[in-house]
Amino acid sequence: MTQKTDVHGFVVVYEENSREGVAYLRDDLDLNEARVFFDQAKIKGSAEFEDDDDRPFTLSYHDGEYTLIHR
Repeated sequence: MTQKTDVHGFVVVYEENSREGVAYLRDDLDLNEARVFFDQAKIKGSAEFEDDDDRPFTLSYHDGEYTLIHR
């Protein structure tokens, strides 16, 4: 089921299997660190990253919406 949450002021849409990625962006990174991924996703369409446990995620931006998926 798709969910929405606020991550440092950015609304992120994600599925349950991506909740660790949301937690990483929101809880482990400060605003300036997370902003790098949001800016790249907005400029280039997507930003790939791994959390502290090496789980791969992609943050994408399309039509004004950020979406996080587990790869």
